[in-house]
Amino acid sequence: MLDMHGNSTKSLRQDLLRQRNEFMASPDYAQTEARLIGVLNQFLTNHSPELKSIALYCPIQNEIDLRPTLLDWANNQADRQLALPFAKEDKHLDFYLWQAGDVLSPSKHGVPEPIPSNSQRPQILPDCILLPCVGWSESQDKKKHWRLGYGGGYFDRTLALLKKLGRQPICIGIGFDWQKLDDTKWSAQTHDEPLTYMLTESGLRP
Repeated sequence: MLDMHGNSTKSLRQDLLRQRNEFMASPDYAQTEARLIGVLNQFLTNHSPELKSIALYCPIQNEIDLRPTLLDWANNQADRQLALPFAKEDKHLDFYLWQAGDVLSPSKHGVPEPIPSNSQRPQILPDCILLPCVGWSESQDKKKHWRLGYGGGYFDRTLALLKKLGRQPICIGIGFDWQKLDDTKWSAQTHDEPLTYMLTESGLRP
């Protein structure tokens, strides 16, 4: 897809990743990160009765690290579980239980992943999936939010399959306000799956 400036989606991603690197090194980052974590904690408090398992991610390329927050959430109640995604050869994701200190293995993309053969960490379908965003957009009617990721399509294929099977976890995009893209820069394609919520430092957007 091309945007109105003639730049490919690939170059848009590269630009957004460069901006994220600069943002993380800026004086404003710590305060903005704390605000986003605050929004996440509010979500966890409000939705704790229906949430027993959450899939998070191991941060790469200066993604915000949610692991300490989610570990605190899981440790506060015995029946809460955390999971990490594992990328399969067919470019779908499976989710396996994760605890702090588990041995992980890097994927071909360099993402730390659980080891499927670990019998102590079985595969699960989480109630909620947190998806890191390179960028994100909002439908003009403001009823749907969309994630721009790294281009592999793993999350979209997985969410489409789960929908087909009648199993739809809560899907929350994680990003910052400045990463929002208008239609002149990027718009969702037919294969993109909408998010349940978009979570940024300014709030949780349904």
